[in-house]
Amino acid sequence: MRSDFHRAVMRPTFLWDIIMNTRITLSVLALAGFCHNALADEGQWQPHQIAQLQSEFDRVGIELPAKQVADLNQYPMNAVVGLGYCSASFVSPKGLVVTNHHCGYGAIQHNTTVENNLTKNGFLAKRMQDEPSAGPQERLYITESVTDVTDKVIGNLSASLKGKKRYDAIQNNRKVLIKECESNPDYRCSVRAFHHGMEYFLLKSLMIKDVRLVYAPPEAIGNYGGDIDNYEYPRHTGDFTFLRGYVNKEGKPAPYSKDNVPYESKSYLKVSATGVREGDGIILAGYPGRTSRYKLASEIAHAANWAYEAQIYMYNKTLDTVDGATQNNADAKVKYSSTVKSINNRMKKRLGLLDGFKATDIHGIKLKNEKALTDWIKQDRSRAHFAQSHQQLTELLTQSQAADKRDFYYGYAQSNSLLGAAKRLYRLAKENEKADAQRKLGYQERDLPMIKARLKRMTKRFDAGVDHKLWTAYLYEYSKQTGTSRVAAFDKAVKLGDSLSKAQIAAMIAPLYKNSGLGDEQTRLSWIGKKPADFENSNDPFIQLAVKLYETNLKFEEEGEELSGLLAQARPDYMRAIIAYNKSLGKPVYPDANSTLRISYGSVGGYPSSDGVYKTPFTTVKGMIAKHTGEAPFNVPKKVMDTYNAGSFGPYKYENLDRKVKTCSAPDCYKPRPTKLDSVPLNFLSSADTTGGNSGSPVMNGKGELVGLNFDSTYESITKDWYFNADITRAIHVDIRYVLWLLENVESANNLINEMTISRGL
Repeated sequence: MRSDFHRAVMRPTFLWDIIMNTRITLSVLALAGFCHNALADEGQWQPHQIAQLQSEFDRVGIELPAKQVADLNQYPMNAVVGLGYCSASFVSPKGLVVTNHHCGYGAIQHNTTVENNLTKNGFLAKRMQDEPSAGPQERLYITESVTDVTDKVIGNLSASLKGKKRYDAIQNNRKVLIKECESNPDYRCSVRAFHHGMEYFLLKSLMIKDVRLVYAPPEAIGNYGGDIDNYEYPRHTGDFTFLRGYVNKEGKPAPYSKDNVPYESKSYLKVSATGVREGDGIILAGYPGRTSRYKLASEIAHAANWAYEAQIYMYNKTLDTVDGATQNNADAKVKYSSTVKSINNRMKKRLGLLDGFKATDIHGIKLKNEKALTDWIKQDRSRAHFAQSHQQLTELLTQSQAADKRDFYYGYAQSNSLLGAAKRLYRLAKENEKADAQRKLGYQERDLPMIKARLKRMTKRFDAGVDHKLWTAYLYEYSKQTGTSRVAAFDKAVKLGDSLSKAQIAAMIAPLYKNSGLGDEQTRLSWIGKKPADFENSNDPFIQLAVKLYETNLKFEEEGEELSGLLAQARPDYMRAIIAYNKSLGKPVYPDANSTLRISYGSVGGYPSSDGVYKTPFTTVKGMIAKHTGEAPFNVPKKVMDTYNAGSFGPYKYENLDRKVKTCSAPDCYKPRPTKLDSVPLNFLSSADTTGGNSGSPVMNGKGELVGLNFDSTYESITKDWYFNADITRAIHVDIRYVLWLLENVESANNLINEMTISRGL
């Protein structure tokens, strides 16, 4: 793995010569610029970049050396875990993992029945043998290495190789690297693009295949405040859950078996019973999903003026349909509970983004920054190719956005669980006709276990009646579209005419559900390994539909790959211009988030949320009880209320959380104010840079001890995916002292307390 900072922020190195005609390393420039012009705590840094940020660790008060935190084989980073969609961390040598309640919701829902509703009542396994499987698709990913493979992915590609040919060449190079990396089947590898294709890194992760549910609080704790409080602050949510990884008796990853044993993690986080105080420095590590900090102003305008509104509209349609379809059907309500929770979260975020765009003119800020960049480019002839890249990127984005409306509604028109399974199975059969190396990523031999797991998981998340109503609603919305937003081949295959009512559409598609066998798990699985001809001769109506749509969908896919190949040249070159320009201003440069392991840092602190309103950094159990109404989502469980009122606080009640700090003359020196609590801390705020995917990320103090779990952002912070505003951007964390108080004093979960290493000193 390359650890020199210039390799992380700019490529190739001769670009610096073009800009400044000076052979000076970017690591020196980055450090010099960063010290004098730091953008507060902005940055979702690749681990190896952290080694160059010791001055920032010193500034916020982190005791661990930056080089140690940058090392994936040392504490604490070797205890950080990915779930594939959330983040987590080991907290015992026996594979015990802590993450968010909403990240473990699928595992909880998987084990929930109408008779034993774990989502509502919670779950605690007192013994390891009582820990149930979290589901066939659940995995733990432990990233062990991140290696720069840019030269191997794009270094040998001619500039004349464009469009789909370039896209295919990049994909082929990625597949070669992945195959080499996965010669050991215990590992899952991926090659990810950084800086929008300017660099590529190979990530090698140990994959634990047997994941089990250990503890989940009742929904009244884990989701206290529900959708009303989502993205809001003050917050009082105990958003945490414990899972465990298991391996076979030889210590190797293996599918679920009753004979498996707990995974012995190389490291695990110590847990701090004293937590943090205002002004304390923190480290946060995890797998942030997607940010768009380096995208064009036109992309913000497209999102704000069309995409987000369209998404919100369809989210509402989905929620209303599921609500109506699951009335008086408790089993279906359980099956769609995870879906509803996920959609509510996404919708609240889109609403927050639109509100944020109104409150702060991010589009205007981006336009201003773009103009400054293009003016800078014009100042030197050697930068002329940057202007060409900007123009080409603008034209390609216009082309891409023109097809978005069609793709959006056509995507919903095909959003049917049985059709989705049929399409996936038929595509697998078609890809299996090729050599494994020639198959699409997602359909190779390495992908077969996850395809099977996905088909199995559908059993717990599918109800034919609900799916029928959802597809009816989606087809109705699609049928209202006109012109290029409609797909003629689809209309013909489904026999979808214009001006059909919902009732007519529902009646038209009802026979497909009645005559399909794909609702049965074993029937779905039985199609794996069959030949394309078997599908083409099938009488199953959804398989017939998948076959009819195959060529059209493949055509759209190839058009997308052609565009991606063109963007794979334009975006990286434009990104080089952004990096060079930002460096000339002394601004830090880190890649946009892409679901890979990143490290953020910051300080515990509040923020000015609006004119005359300052939100303090801690909330408490006392505040949660004050919000109690006796009805969901503000219904404090009786045992929590009784324990608190009885004064059973253990060592977790704090009268105040102020601290003394040394005098600092720097302009950004943080001076914390005394925080009066007189209660058990519950949630707290920090300035760490996070986004979706960071849910469950361990929040660590300066010693690397676990003090909290990231689970949300404030409403004012939602626009940070596009623009980081240091004044108001705050992440919300579960205070580990609340977790320990619940486990010790409310749940009597002594088995978990005894399993963790808890530091109780100051």
